[in-house]
Amino acid sequence: MTGIDTAGVASQVPHLVGDGPGPGQQVLPLAGVRRLFACTPSRLASFDCPRRYRMTYLDRPTPAKGAPWAHNSLGAVVHLALHRWWTTSRRARTPTLAVSLVERNWSPDGFRDAEQSGRWRQRAGQWVESYTATLDPSAEPVGVERTVATTTRLLAVSGRADRIDERDGEIVVVDYKTGRSVPTADDARSSLALAVYAIAAGRMFRRPCRRVELHHLPTGTVAAIDHSDESLARHVARAESTAADIVAATDTLAAGAAPDDVFPPAPGPSCSWCDVRRHCPEGRAASQTRSPWSGLAGE
Repeated sequence: MTGIDTAGVASQVPHLVGDGPGPGQQVLPLAGVRRLFACTPSRLASFDCPRRYRMTYLDRPTPAKGAPWAHNSLGAVVHLALHRWWTTSRRARTPTLAVSLVERNWSPDGFRDAEQSGRWRQRAGQWVESYTATLDPSAEPVGVERTVATTTRLLAVSGRADRIDERDGEIVVVDYKTGRSVPTADDARSSLALAVYAIAAGRMFRRPCRRVELHHLPTGTVAAIDHSDESLARHVARAESTAADIVAATDTLAAGAAPDDVFPPAPGPSCSWCDVRRHCPEGRAASQTRSPWSGLAGE
């Protein structure tokens, strides 16, 4: 029988700047200390479907996920290749090395068969080859796959930035994209994760950080915006509002409410891509079954 993990929800010490969240999702106030909610941007985003949030973060044991997605395997390998490219010596940073790193770390998980896997492995190699050819190997980032963290009035929030550059004395957050949708400036502007990374990186490196960029490897597109104090504040306000809703729902659940009353499903077409869809009748009814490779462009 599935249980609900609420006992540890309010048992952590508040996280300070530079710390990541512990296993609990919120923290109990000590004398004179404000109660903080420890989270990542993806954790907050998962509350767009309260049932998915509950199944992912509260249910124990955690419900089994479905089959791995090929597009996730693809993205993970590309990110890993670029991470390792930057962590080699400057002299070794060539486009040829980037291709070899994709080959070396390739995962066939989620692909239909060896032929499809091989075709996408070659395509991913071409992406990183073209992308790294545009980079200056000597322009050392200040962070690669760097965990950044900070606190707000209500949150202890952390995440991992793909790359953090320093340009002309300012910090720039770079996020790699490999999906079939080409990102736009609106995507960069609306990303809570990028806003959080900008706030945290600016505080951690003690330099201005307003520019965030989405680098789409399949097309070479760079979607970028420069945040203002006001736009960053709006992201923080929305994140704190979501966190307050999560805390209220979790406390109500712990007090004995029925799970579906406080964490109801939010079914829709996007449920096709949900990792816990198999456990959600409403989600299955509102969406279509996808093959593990459906997220690949043209497949």
